Amino acid sequence: MSDDYAIDLSVTWLGQAMPGCLYNASGVWCREEEELEAVRASAAAAVVSKSATLAPRDGNPEPRYCQTPLGSINSMGLPNRGFDYYLDYARRYRYGSGKPLFLSLSGLSLDDNCAMLRALAEEGLPAVPEVNLSCPNVPGKPQLGYDFAATAEALDAFDAAYPGLYGVKLPPYFDPAHFAAMAEILNRHPRLAFVTCINSIGNGLVVDIDSEAVVIKPKDGLGGLGGDYVLPTALANVREFYRLLPGKDVVGCGGVKSGREAFMHILAGARAVQVGTCLYHEGPGAFARISSELAVLMRAKGYRSLDAFRGKLRTL
Repeated sequence: MSDDYAIDLSVTWLGQAMPGCLYNASGVWCREEEELEAVRASAAAAVVSKSATLAPRDGNPEPRYCQTPLGSINSMGLPNRGFDYYLDYARRYRYGSGKPLFLSLSGLSLDDNCAMLRALAEEGLPAVPEVNLSCPNVPGKPQLGYDFAATAEALDAFDAAYPGLYGVKLPPYFDPAHFAAMAEILNRHPRLAFVTCINSIGNGLVVDIDSEAVVIKPKDGLGGLGGDYVLPTALANVREFYRLLPGKDVVGCGGVKSGREAFMHILAGARAVQVGTCLYHEGPGAFARISSELAVLMRAKGYRSLDAFRGKLRTL
């Protein structure tokens, strides 16, 4: 095969075309408009906002994030500028850039989420909501995604509040019975078009051996793990929901720091891939580097497009 053939990293989904497959994970480089615009101006193929609550939040006390040799631990507590701030950004977003905008919603109650979805519907904007069912770092608030009955109730309410396509961000699951139970609920909702797998693995503990102390302050040191720690779990969730959710798309998130991990996520079935911990430390320049590495790897393997290997992970 010729070495000069073009590598196509574009993705078409949700009725939109994206110039590539990579974009930011909600929570990283997306709290302020300047950060969102930096992602949009980069080689990222889309932009997702910080998970919004109805009212602005300062989040948990510092220190609440720590880089580790294998990734990161955080207990941010949903610091954000409030839903109206991100809705105003969505009104002014340059949709003509060809990069879709996703609005991440993380209301502190079902009523809050439905209120934000109704407000977004009234605007008639092309921004696509991604409802966060998986924030592990708000003290006193359990992850909705681990309560299957409450998730079913919530999705019924989302359907009633929002007439368009939407997605949800899921926590990591660890048991085949839980994959199957959640998939059965998700498959009842035709307008639920995608799931993002995964949010951080909640309630890890990192210890600094020199000080004999934890490294973050909230929750006595418990926090969500990201980076290398979570890649195998993220890939398992992507592959299982790719299998169990025919007709829906899966967005891979977790442990992506190079073209190799992006390739693995797509091989496991991801339509698109989000970058979190790596983006936090490297900045938006990470998108061009990872995209270039992915293209080099695809060329070496003889793949011209993402469709050529998406979901084709071999089993033994």
